[in-house]
Amino acid sequence: MMNVLRKHVYAAGLLLVLRIYLGWMWLTSGWHKLTSEFDSTGFLNNAINKPVLDRATNELIYPNYTAFLNHFALPNAKLINFIIPLGETLVGLGLILGALTTAAAGFGLLMNFMFLFAGTVSTNPWMILLGGIVLVAGANAGKFGADYYLLPLLRKWFHLNYRNGGHNPIAKSRMKVPAHK
Repeated sequence: MMNVLRKHVYAAGLLLVLRIYLGWMWLTSGWHKLTSEFDSTGFLNNAINKPVLDRATNELIYPNYTAFLNHFALPNAKLINFIIPLGETLVGLGLILGALTTAAAGFGLLMNFMFLFAGTVSTNPWMILLGGIVLVAGANAGKFGADYYLLPLLRKWFHLNYRNGGHNPIAKSRMKVPAHK
């Protein structure tokens, strides 16, 4: 199944449809927040004051995340108000255009999990399932998109960067090393 997702041209076609659908969901959500008066403080306060609790023990399930929200996110709400809409919009554009598709899917999954840790279910499980499929498909997910041209250029650039004295452990691991005699 993994080889089909990662290598088949028919899978790339299906992934294109999936990618555009998921990207549209991200793009519309982010664009709406960018063009309106988005304020995350109510959401953050609710996530802090009503955290996800274990029903049996009444203990916090994600104490580190709640602490992060309380001590970093809420005091820096202006930064969060900028990062979330921008991130959602960029993830949507990356998925729709097929540009850095696996990175876009990965960042989308990260945001979905952050929303789940805060106790918001909404469409997040559905988006995690679809984003996970795109992420697992790897480069094949962007085959019919900008990645078709972008990924070979990036591979070439990173490889040339290493040859010209830069440090690139990925390219270095792929180079042939002569055997000692």
